[in-house]
Amino acid sequence: AVVSTQSREAVVSTQSTGVIMFSMDIGDGSAKEDMGADSIDKDHDKLAEQLTELRSRLVGVKHDQEYMEVRDRTHSMINNSTNNRVVWWAFFEALVLLAMSLGQIYYLKRFFEVRRVV
Repeated sequence: AVVSTQSREAVVSTQSTGVIMFSMDIGDGSAKEDMGADSIDKDHDKLAEQLTELRSRLVGVKHDQEYMEVRDRTHSMINNSTNNRVVWWAFFEALVLLAMSLGQIYYLKRFFEVRRVV
């Protein structure tokens, strides 16, 4: 969480563990130059507009791919953590099962033991 203070500083909370990803493209947004209307004909103008649109879409695809890489990395870490917990829990269950089996064997041996009274 970002908290704004009076001195216009941003303080980031250490309690959140999220990842923030952003990108910023700064430009004037036009591909036309001040060359005069007579020097650029309609085909060149149309081509320049298409190239500008293509560039902006490619930048969008690049940003989407970067986001998907971060998301994939996050999901992989979560998946690996969950798998490790499952493995350790299964190991713990096996130990508990072994201990219970040995305890029952010991108990049954003592229960059926023949005791002689002198």
